[in-house]
Amino acid sequence: DHLLPSFILPIIDYRKKMAIPAALITGTIAYFIFGIIMLAVVFSMRSTGKLSPDDAAIGNVVVIIATVSMWLFWFCAWLHQWHPLISPIYEG
Repeated sequence: DHLLPSFILPIIDYRKKMAIPAALITGTIAYFIFGIIMLAVVFSMRSTGKLSPDDAAIGNVVVIIATVSMWLFWFCAWLHQWHPLISPIYEG
């Protein structure tokens, strides 16, 4: 670290303190797996002939948009609970 310019050291120290929380990684992986499973369901329905190619394409879009939207909602709720903007005031 002593070979680096002095203005770089605070940046490196800051990055060492910042890490992605494990719950965020776990939830993201869970939603990714959910999306893959749902895409596999659409693919299997297409390959068995229950869906036409057009319906399967729409199903793929719906699954992707729904999975991303659910993940985004979960992510916002998780962030809201991680660092709340308003703390409760206890009076007793």
